[in-house]
Parts: sequence; structure tokens; C-alpha cells
Amino acid sequence: MTGTSTRVAIVTGGSGGIGRAVAERLAADGMSIVVHYAGNAARADEVVKAVVERGGSATSAAADVAEPDQVRALFDETERHFGGVDVVVNTAGIMLLSPLVDLDLADFDRMHHTNVRGTFVVSQEAARRLRPGGALVNFSSSVVKIALPGYSAYAATKGAVDAMTLVLAREMRGRDVTVNAVAPGPTATPLFLDGKDQQTVDHLASMAPLERLGRPEDIAEAVAFLAGPARWVNGQIIYANGGVA
Repeated sequence: MTGTSTRVAIVTGGSGGIGRAVAERLAADGMSIVVHYAGNAARADEVVKAVVERGGSATSAAADVAEPDQVRALFDETERHFGGVDVVVNTAGIMLLSPLVDLDLADFDRMHHTNVRGTFVVSQEAARRLRPGGALVNFSSSVVKIALPGYSAYAATKGAVDAMTLVLAREMRGRDVTVNAVAPGPTATPLFLDGKDQQTVDHLASMAPLERLGRPEDIAEAVAFLAGPARWVNGQIIYANGGVA
């Protein structure tokens, strides 16, 4: 861990469903939080307010995660505000569903821009700046493994995240920085529920032996483990999905 008493975390997509839960969970562990957002400043400020009202320390910052200059500025601002960076969590992502044969390639490119290039750019800056004892937590998805119809392009972007995570963990040899990914299963967030009828939601909830959808807080617990005490877990994809095969 760092020599300072307070660790500092950047949570990309920190104004979203899982991102907000992660930001609030890491703040509860005593970390200072930078809530990154792409376009919705009001939602990011809500997260900051929630953290501060519970006695934590947080600020918000905007950036396109796929643009290196903006990501460098995000890290610069974090270092100016809090003194350094110890944890980076890449929750920023978009999901556009369609059978492969029908997918608009513009949608494929949009997902690739944010999910793949964005994760790569943020990971690149994290690799340069994370202090010893730090942790990078990327976001994959259980659909890479369970292969749900309609998710081919989205799963492809997350398969790329898996590959980056496993390689970067080995490239960080000697830095005392862990690199892992969390792969959520069906989780009750606006991103996941959008466009799904109740029958589809019920079916997805029934897939897990625990017979429910995940909650953002469930995923945040896995992130908190990897971001804090899990110093001997490295180069892994953690499936946080309630046991979905």
C-alpha cells in the first residue's frame, strides 16, 4: 500500500449504476474518489454528494475515456487534487444488443471505441501512474463465457478486455500493482434492463442458482476486494454472477 493514510481511486463511469455503487463502496473503505463521467455532470455530482454526506472525500471529472489527452488530464487533475492514484476501476462502457447478422457496424464501432479503446487508454495511463500497492480493475462480462444470443458484438469487446487484463498483469512485473477484471452476470442496472420485457428479465434472473439478478452492490463488493485486500489475486477474471454457468 502507499505511504499515505488515504488511498485514491478513479472510477470511470462512476455516475452509472455499477459505477456509482463502486464509488460509494470504495469511499466506505476510506478511499478518496474521483467520479469520472462522460456527459452527465448532474449524476456525477449526485454521487459526489452522497459520498461527502457519509463523511467521505470525492470530486467529479469529465473525460472521453478513449481520448488519451482527456485521460491524461483526468489523471493530472486527480494527482493535483489528492496527491496520487492508487486504484483505477474501469466501469465505463456501453452495450448495444443485436443478433450478429443484423448488427449495424456503427454500433459495433461505438462499443469498440468505449469498451476496448477506452479500457486500453485508461489502462495505459494507469500503468504509468499507479503507485506501489495499487490496483487496476477492468470490467469484463459473463456473456463472454455464457454466450447469450444477441450479445456477440458486446461480448467481443469484453473478450478484448480479458486479453488486455491478463497481459498487462504480467507486464506490470516488479511494480507491486495488481491487474484484474470483474465479469458481472445479469445485474439490475438501467443499462442492462433497458429494452427488456419482464419475461426476459425473469428468465435472466432464473439463470443463477440464487434465482435473482445481481445488484450493483454485489459487483461493488468484488471490486472492493480486488482494490483493497486481494494483494495475491492478480491477472484474473473474477466472475461475479451468482453462479451462472
